[in-house]
Amino acid sequence: MTIRAQLMLLVLLPLALVVALVATAQRIPVPMIGRAYVVRVTLPEADAPAALPQVAGKAGLPLVVIDAGHGGHDPGASGQGYREKAIVLGLARALRDELEREGKVRVALTRDDDRYLVHAERVGIARRLDADLFLSIHADSAGDAEQVTGASTYTLSNKASSEAAARFAERENAADRLNGIDIGGQSDVVSTILVELSQRRTQEQSAEFARLIRREGEGTIRFHPQAERAAALKVLRAPDVPSVLFESGYITNEAEAQRLASPAGRARFAKVMARAIRIYFARQQAG
Repeated sequence: MTIRAQLMLLVLLPLALVVALVATAQRIPVPMIGRAYVVRVTLPEADAPAALPQVAGKAGLPLVVIDAGHGGHDPGASGQGYREKAIVLGLARALRDELEREGKVRVALTRDDDRYLVHAERVGIARRLDADLFLSIHADSAGDAEQVTGASTYTLSNKASSEAAARFAERENAADRLNGIDIGGQSDVVSTILVELSQRRTQEQSAEFARLIRREGEGTIRFHPQAERAAALKVLRAPDVPSVLFESGYITNEAEAQRLASPAGRARFAKVMARAIRIYFARQQAG
């Protein structure tokens, strides 16, 4: 057979097979793959907001929302056998109980158990409850530098006030990432001048509350030498709710970790913070 004949066979044979298949297609059974094996499930409503926490206190009183940082799969900082998520939940509960006992304000916790909330959910809870003040409680880590100690306050700054604050912002904002995927779902862009003006006023009120924490805590709470800081933290970005993040101390310092985890330490923290909250609201009402 010549080379030309071989080439013709190579071209015509596949074509002949296709024609034969088409001619007999009615006799070839069609597989049912994918037709009878569809499972239908009801998906939750897109972007459905989480249930709001219970608010304690008399109607008409100002409302403070207390946020215990981290939780669930995100333990936060760790050291000396302690985990941040447990330390701060204990502090948040102690402050809530103290405020309920005094009966001067209303209070709610963003979480009262070991579950994780993204930053947007924490801020969203405060905004949906129309909170008058938002306090996020955390505890820090100094790695191997076990001698580092002291509490500090953070308020929002569009530009971090120092390299340390910038690193802290990067660490906290990264908590909205799960397995390398961004699950925060919020834009950082303030899109209108009205929101910017509202946020400016909110930041002034936040700074006032931070100063009250420092003043009322002197002699009871040990503060870091750089106790008042500012950082671009997502959890502080509600444009209409004065917000402060309180770093309660370094759990990599054994003495400080034990103090923060003890009933006596939680009680001292609660009394100081409750007093600062009372004074803050008294000033707001007088102004």
